[in-house]
Amino acid sequence: MTVNPFFQASPLVYELPPFAEIREEHYLPAYERGMAEQLAEIAVITADRSLPTFENTLVALERSGELLRRVDAVFRNQSSSDTTDVLDEVEAKVSPLLAAHHDAIHLDLALFARIEALYEDRAGLGLDPESLRLLERRYTAFVRSGARLGAAEQARLRELNAELAALGTTFQQNVNAATRAAALVLDSAEELAGLSGGAIAGAAENARVLGHDGRYVLSLKNTSGQPELAQLTDRAVRERLLAASLGRGVEANGPLAIRMAGLRAERAALLGYPSHAAYVVADETAGTVEAVSSLLARLVEPAVANARREAAELARAAAADGITEIAAHDWAYYSEKVRQSSYQVDAAVLRPYFELERVLRDGVFFAANLAYGVTFTERPELTAHHRDARVFEVFEEDGTPLGLFIGDFHARASKRGGAWMDAMVAQSGLTGQRPVVLNNLNIPRPAPGEPVLMDWDEVRTLFHEFGHALHGLFSDVRYPLFSGTSVPRDFVEFPSQVNEMWMVRPEVLANYARHHATGEPLPAELVERMTAAEGFGQGFRTVEYLAATLLDWAWHTVPRGEEVADAEEFEARALAAAGIAVDAVPPRYRTTYFQHIFSSGYSAAYYAYIWSEVLDADTVQWFETNGRAVRESGELFRRELLARGFSRDPLESFRAVVGRAPETGPLLARRGLV
Repeated sequence: MTVNPFFQASPLVYELPPFAEIREEHYLPAYERGMAEQLAEIAVITADRSLPTFENTLVALERSGELLRRVDAVFRNQSSSDTTDVLDEVEAKVSPLLAAHHDAIHLDLALFARIEALYEDRAGLGLDPESLRLLERRYTAFVRSGARLGAAEQARLRELNAELAALGTTFQQNVNAATRAAALVLDSAEELAGLSGGAIAGAAENARVLGHDGRYVLSLKNTSGQPELAQLTDRAVRERLLAASLGRGVEANGPLAIRMAGLRAERAALLGYPSHAAYVVADETAGTVEAVSSLLARLVEPAVANARREAAELARAAAADGITEIAAHDWAYYSEKVRQSSYQVDAAVLRPYFELERVLRDGVFFAANLAYGVTFTERPELTAHHRDARVFEVFEEDGTPLGLFIGDFHARASKRGGAWMDAMVAQSGLTGQRPVVLNNLNIPRPAPGEPVLMDWDEVRTLFHEFGHALHGLFSDVRYPLFSGTSVPRDFVEFPSQVNEMWMVRPEVLANYARHHATGEPLPAELVERMTAAEGFGQGFRTVEYLAATLLDWAWHTVPRGEEVADAEEFEARALAAAGIAVDAVPPRYRTTYFQHIFSSGYSAAYYAYIWSEVLDADTVQWFETNGRAVRESGELFRRELLARGFSRDPLESFRAVVGRAPETGPLLARRGLV
């Protein structure tokens, strides 16, 4: 084996991982040494015979595990964005090891005793606010991880955590395999009638790459709905496509979901909580199960009523084609028909105005400059994790270097579905590290020589994920624990949702929405019609989201010991009980491919998107009505919220920007629920 590049800090600018040197065989040894090194560093802390101090305990703990952080950041992204069979094997080995490593630290009685002694004397330590918060958050984390349990209970907790980690990895890998296997293979271009010529050519190219020369392949996105459903004129093809999507992972992941929900319920009970949801929410901004349940319950009835009104309009449009009842595979298609007839909006007409490079540079980057003064310079000489990925250096308004942004925008068979942000290097004043952040999207590749054109939702996703990237880039905290997006799940989506507003801000839209061939700007009246049409679809979007959220909630409010026999039956009962079962509107994710909650850290927290949207809608209204210039508002939002990470209560950061507690009115108006 070559010298392992993870064994020392990267010599590259901003400590960008040396991707050109990293090989698959480097990961497992780096993980093993990284965990061993951190445990040795902690042993030094606990062996110190002097009285515990903030420096010799908390700061020393923050400094520990640097090698482990390096390899874990790179591997987590690599295994998601460009996995291989070898990396899948490494992930399967490492997941339970990491769970055991977490327990080895948080169940270390000597380490906890030092932290607890400091916590009990915290008022007399004279700590600054961020240091005091570090002590409080570390203490809370140890207690929530079982530090106060007896020996037998801790032993069982270790078993639960190890099994859950292994099952989560298996669930994710099953979804990836099922999604690849369920891709819809078609024999003729006629079956793709309704798609644009570019989309049909893209399906042919996708087939070639996947070994189906001469045929056409529609690969699945991670959600239940598939974008092609809005254009495909062949109803039978639409039905096949949606059935392929909804049927993913039933046999493999149904039993895993049942097992994981049961183990989580047992763990919550062991830690003193009535359910896994209660355990999770206790450490979120929501605070209680009742607060979340109350918000969701208030939204269900108006959302379903809104969706039924939309369904009545769709039924009238479908009647012209002899269809008497709207099915789930019809909804997107006839929604598009209604948009075209009622709002004169055709999604296919919009695509030529959204070329990726222009959207990125003249939209996303332009808006960041408008609000925050930052600029972006591509660094093609810097190597990223995949040949598709590009590296940009980010500079402050005065030219001061800030960090690196990596964009990996294209779909490929080795990448999991969806879109996400990762931090390759997290900002920290303690270590002197500056941020290196990354966005992953899944924009299909066009046929060779064709431009990369995006649909409306893909443009929104690009702005959304870049909001997460800005949260990481603008981090200005001392301790790594608080850096960037290391905030509660029901707050982390808030800054990214706010960033979506720039997509349709007139000064930004006019700068990037131009026809890729002619350079003509997107007609203003088309934008107005599209914005109006967005309101029409809110019933569907709110119901599909709430159905997924309430499904998550149902799985994770099951008390310990309650038996679930069949995942699909449980799902149907849960949706009916919540009043959100609308046959023509499947949940955004069904149980068996709901990666957010079974493999990606959002268990009992998928509500976070709507909870964060309360803050988002309120903040967007503040941006529009506070009387300040955009740049001044952006600077305040950056300084008081984005830069703070988790170094103070997130709702305190919200109040520092908006000047009051959040209100739900703007969200209800946006969602058409008033």
